[in-house]
Amino acid sequence: MKSRNSLARLFALSFVIAATLSFTSLAQGQVPNPSRAAHVLDSMPHAKTIDQVALSPDGTEVAYMVEGELTVLALGGGAPHSISVEGNLPLRELAWSADSKQLAFLADLPGDIPAAQLWTAEVDGGAPVKRAELKGYAQTPRFSPDGSKLGLLFIEGMPRVAGPLQPMTPLAGVVDEKIYEQRLATVDLSKNDLRKNDPGSNQLTQVTPADIYVYEYDWAPDGQSWAAIAAHGNGDANWWVARLYRIGAQTGEMHEIYKPKLELADPHVSPDGKNVAFIEGLMSDAGLTGGEIQVIPLAGGAARNLTPGIKASPSALTWSASDRIVFAQNLDGNSSFATVGINGGALQTLWTGEELTGAGSDGWEPSGSFSRDASSPDKLRIAVVRESGSTPPEIWAGAIGRWNQVTHLNADVKPAWGETRNVHWMNGSTRVQGWLTLPKDFIPGKTYPLVVNVHGGPAHACTSHWDAGLTGAEAALGYFALCPNPRGSYGQGEAFTQGNVKDFGGGDYRDIMAGVEALAQQYPIDPKRIGIRGHSYGGYMAMWAETQTTRFAAAVAGAGLSDWLSYYGLNDIDEWMIPFFGASVYDDPAVYAKSDPMHFVKAVKTPTLILVGDRDGEVPMEQSVEWWHALKAMNVPTTLVVYPNEGHMFVKPADARDYNLRALEWFDGWFAKAAGH
Repeated sequence: MKSRNSLARLFALSFVIAATLSFTSLAQGQVPNPSRAAHVLDSMPHAKTIDQVALSPDGTEVAYMVEGELTVLALGGGAPHSISVEGNLPLRELAWSADSKQLAFLADLPGDIPAAQLWTAEVDGGAPVKRAELKGYAQTPRFSPDGSKLGLLFIEGMPRVAGPLQPMTPLAGVVDEKIYEQRLATVDLSKNDLRKNDPGSNQLTQVTPADIYVYEYDWAPDGQSWAAIAAHGNGDANWWVARLYRIGAQTGEMHEIYKPKLELADPHVSPDGKNVAFIEGLMSDAGLTGGEIQVIPLAGGAARNLTPGIKASPSALTWSASDRIVFAQNLDGNSSFATVGINGGALQTLWTGEELTGAGSDGWEPSGSFSRDASSPDKLRIAVVRESGSTPPEIWAGAIGRWNQVTHLNADVKPAWGETRNVHWMNGSTRVQGWLTLPKDFIPGKTYPLVVNVHGGPAHACTSHWDAGLTGAEAALGYFALCPNPRGSYGQGEAFTQGNVKDFGGGDYRDIMAGVEALAQQYPIDPKRIGIRGHSYGGYMAMWAETQTTRFAAAVAGAGLSDWLSYYGLNDIDEWMIPFFGASVYDDPAVYAKSDPMHFVKAVKTPTLILVGDRDGEVPMEQSVEWWHALKAMNVPTTLVVYPNEGHMFVKPADARDYNLRALEWFDGWFAKAAGH
């Protein structure tokens, strides 16, 4: 959603609806004392963020970015060396050439309007070479197989960072939707060298048609075509209806080769150029990948499911040979790697571990960076960022499961919270998994509060990862922190992920509540001090739960969805709702109504903090305003905070801190009241 015409009123509202105690003190000219929650939040350990790790195709070097700075390290030994560009601009989006001799990357220019530079660098020395100035949003640079060109995804003139998680551009004047399409473009490296001041330099060739949005792509080995996922129309909305294409790399001619039943992600062309492998499944957002692995001829034909009924959720893949695929997966909440042949044979699990493994420490699902050429999974090499609830992120590389630690960036960083445990419980015949973080300095027998943290999605999952944000701070404050993976989540297979289709707030809610009851029997949890919180789908579940039970002493709803009817007309991504509900809200209002918090709002008694960005396109601000208005009308204790110029994912650190602090203070205050303090 773009921000609506009521923005001016609600923008002003965001400054007057705030935490009463804090703003009362300020109004009286007093400097408020930091709360217990503020002290804990500001003393949380700071681990360096690894933005991306990329293993060279020959498996001998690893390049990685830490908070925008690029380093290259030879795995056989030697000191790491850094690569920077003029102006020391922050870097992102690493890619290796097939011969492992060059790196490509993007450098973001300062300013509110996206603009970037495309660079290459020889890894054995020499100054980086600027290849293009890009006015708009660019991502995913990739060398052609022969190294003569770079492909990249580019949105010319885009006024904001692409993607529905970002702050939307406010509507103004006569509304006639301007569509910015993300196109596949190429840069000829033999001609583009901006050091030469050649008028022919800085030539970017936009190859794909101007009326189609390309989400992901992969070069065919001959460099003459790409396999790509693309859709006509609004890029934010239409990823859920995108199809698989073969695209001519010279002409941009597009040939549709697969129309999926669900969503597509992560296309990869086989080393012999004959097939394309990809993941198809019920997915909540681009980037939250999970499903089953399919393979189809690049020339077109029938797709084959290589992992039907798998009791895990594949999330990233590569070809280890022209007849074999290696993939990362979520397996019962754990990270795992497995392999499967395309011509039959049993699936083989290569490694499973409790910690999250990914291509960066902000990764959402298990993944990694693979070496390109290998004749078997034993010879394939991988670089991953490994982290867990007790261990901060570091880079590891080597054979799968036999990797060696490459970095020691966070060797001195220790958790400020208790142990994180993989827990299970039953809801009837359904086995449910989640992660429970114990309070700091946990003493058996002493009772503690519990906060239930519901993940976004719903097709997503909680994992054991380093979290110095809300989950870690909750445990550091002395709470149990539970992150459940109810039906609808990844980790148990596609049937489980589809378990809440046409049933939001049904089985998924009961799975969560069964977990609360089961853990209350196993751990010393104070039944009077239990809270629930979440963002996006988690915000929806917080709103829904308080219509169904008075068990919670407090709730925090971040970017929650309160009214399906108004939501359908306001959001920017309405295509996601069809696979989850089977029809639009106009065609089948009843299937939405039974899952609609607003239909049951008069049952709410739980004190509720509501937090949202005013330019949220995924779950628009108005959904939070509706909920706040309803709770106020019923005299339920509530506070609404609207964050100016923030989207579904907060981009300003000060706002993210404020969001976390308010949530922690809300629970601390209401838990104290429940305890009679």
